Amino acid sequence: MNSKLPLEIERKFLIEYPNLKELEKLSNGDFSDISQTYLVGEKGTSERVRARTKDGVTVYTHNTKIKLSAVKRIELEDEVDEQEYNELLKRADPECRVIEKVRYCVPYAGFTFEIDVFPFWNDKAFMEVEMPSEDTNVELPGFVKIIREVTEDNRYTNHALAIELPE
Repeated sequence: MNSKLPLEIERKFLIEYPNLKELEKLSNGDFSDISQTYLVGEKGTSERVRARTKDGVTVYTHNTKIKLSAVKRIELEDEVDEQEYNELLKRADPECRVIEKVRYCVPYAGFTFEIDVFPFWNDKAFMEVEMPSEDTNVELPGFVKIIREVTEDNRYTNHALAIELPE
């Protein structure tokens, strides 16, 4: 396989709903509102567009992921302008709801932990961490209470949440 492919290698955790004031401090203000829409695309891929707003500035991206394993995916992402974003929205998957969330980016032990807080949950959230390789040892932060790791649980992908919320 081509080693130049852009890979996303990450672990994902279901966590107890965090203290948002504490997250704002721990993230040094690095948080943004995200609106994520899944698109009808090729089988075996996950394609979406995202509007990410921080400090009143919105950045639009188009993203395609091809799953290689539970932890590793090929990830192709391009920034698009608002017009192209709106054009891509015409391909929105009618079986998926738009995912709205607030993402907090918290540096800890040499990694950036991304904590996603969703309006449809008031008792839990997601925490993800990207790693350079699948066997990287990651020290998990003590400022969150981990319910369980969900890296290999397909019910806890954002795409799955767009279709149906797990119990």
